[in-house]
Amino acid sequence: MKKSRLYPFERNRYFYGKLLTVRDFESEQKYFNDKRRLLNRLMFGSGVLSGMSVVAVDDKTVSVEMGVAIDYIGREIVIPAPVTMKLSMIEGFTNNEYKKNVYLCVAYDEKGKEPVHSVGNASVRSGEVSEYNRVLESYRLFINETAPTPSSFEFVQLMENIVTLYERDNVRITQRMPKYVTPGEVIEVRLVVEKTLQTPRIAFSYEYELTGFQNVGDSNGVVSFQEPGDAQDTEYTITYQLKAPHEGGVFAELAVPARNAKLTIGDEPVSVDSSVKQKIEVVDVPVAEKILEDWHSRSLEHAVEGSADKSICLAKISLLQMGPTYMIEKVDRMPFDEYIESTTLTQRLSRSGGGASLHKFFASAETQDLEYGAKPSLDVKYHPDRNEFDFKLGIPRPQHLYDEIATGTMEVALESIGKTGGFFFSRGKKNYVSDELIHGLGEGPVTVVVGLEEIDESGHANGSAAKKQVYYGQSDVFKGTEFEPSLPNVSLGTIVYPDKGTFRIGMKLQGDNESSASVIAVRWWAFKSLGTSAKSAAAEMTSALMEAAADKE
Repeated sequence: MKKSRLYPFERNRYFYGKLLTVRDFESEQKYFNDKRRLLNRLMFGSGVLSGMSVVAVDDKTVSVEMGVAIDYIGREIVIPAPVTMKLSMIEGFTNNEYKKNVYLCVAYDEKGKEPVHSVGNASVRSGEVSEYNRVLESYRLFINETAPTPSSFEFVQLMENIVTLYERDNVRITQRMPKYVTPGEVIEVRLVVEKTLQTPRIAFSYEYELTGFQNVGDSNGVVSFQEPGDAQDTEYTITYQLKAPHEGGVFAELAVPARNAKLTIGDEPVSVDSSVKQKIEVVDVPVAEKILEDWHSRSLEHAVEGSADKSICLAKISLLQMGPTYMIEKVDRMPFDEYIESTTLTQRLSRSGGGASLHKFFASAETQDLEYGAKPSLDVKYHPDRNEFDFKLGIPRPQHLYDEIATGTMEVALESIGKTGGFFFSRGKKNYVSDELIHGLGEGPVTVVVGLEEIDESGHANGSAAKKQVYYGQSDVFKGTEFEPSLPNVSLGTIVYPDKGTFRIGMKLQGDNESSASVIAVRWWAFKSLGTSAKSAAAEMTSALMEAAADKE
């Protein structure tokens, strides 16, 4: 059947004595074939029902498995047995260029079978006349060397708005987004980059302009793609999200001016000549309802004959040029998803609630610590494949005062001179300077406070615990009181090295000391320089420690 028109239907009327001719028998077959094919087209659509997988047998040969499909005017295509063919022997394959992608397609075909002698024709024509006794409903495999445009597929026309940003030199860049959106809906925009394996690396970026839409996530009006250096793919998809206006009955627009687009193939900048715009309708009804309305409004002429000459693409085959010849590098089966799903399967999927999840939104949240003083941050990403929002909250760490304080002790031995009763640090020296001590607060300015530590063990013999006390400042102010220390009279000082995170303690014995101590224990406190917001707290803490040091610990 060469023509795509499948209607009106006309069948034979039989009566006694009717003379049946070839026309009557052909009409009988056409009646049933056309009616079945019309219902196939309108009820099931077009595509592969089962099988027809394409695999590479070797570098130049492909095999197509047996299978069943329905073409775009409802005719059944049956491959009854696997078929293996060299790519160069398939119709449509040319040898002009090997670094390319080619598309293996299948179409309905009819062939004559069983030639027999025609008695009727022999009476009007001289010589042997033969006619085919059967018509074999068969198929035709062929190669298309140009990719079909995405918008040429019926369901894509109903559901998506597609524009081509660039198409030349084995490179095609398209941008796809839903045809309809609901008020306030977050939608996904897909940038699809298609190329051959031997096309040099591609870099593409552009700034888009919005009317009605709002940015969602971190795109901020700029989209950028850089092909990885070790990539072995022929198609890449980059996604970003936009939020629709909050009122229905309006149009939102996404525009990509040519002046804002930059394309580089290899090391060579390529000009993008045309600007594109995608105008999307914001509808008050559910999107599925709007798509069904368009489906029901289509004319019968469009439904039946709109794609009469369209074939089914079984595979995209990526070729590599190897000197004067080629090799098959990769086979992608059903690149345009031309399938027909079983009605039983779709019913069971709908009952399982798989479709209901598309109307639910989910959220996941994650927090992370930021440096003290940093601004809080909130990053939101939308994953349309699972209807999920991903919230990432950054919270500055609080300034903990105790994290900026260190303390420790240092002991220095004393030598006594029995005749005079005097005390010295060593060899008659009354001055002592320690080695560099590490306070552990890192680099930066610190304040170091030092004092003499004394342990009173007078009550220890009676079973009570020993008391520890630290004297800050001049301890001789307690002389003559019950709090008089048993330690030598010592002056203390410190040297701080901010760039090293270290300090030194210096001591000097004052006058004659009557003490039984053989060791001086020095308690030190180091305070890190805090931020502005914590300075008052640090000052209060330092003051409190200084006051407490004057009393017993």
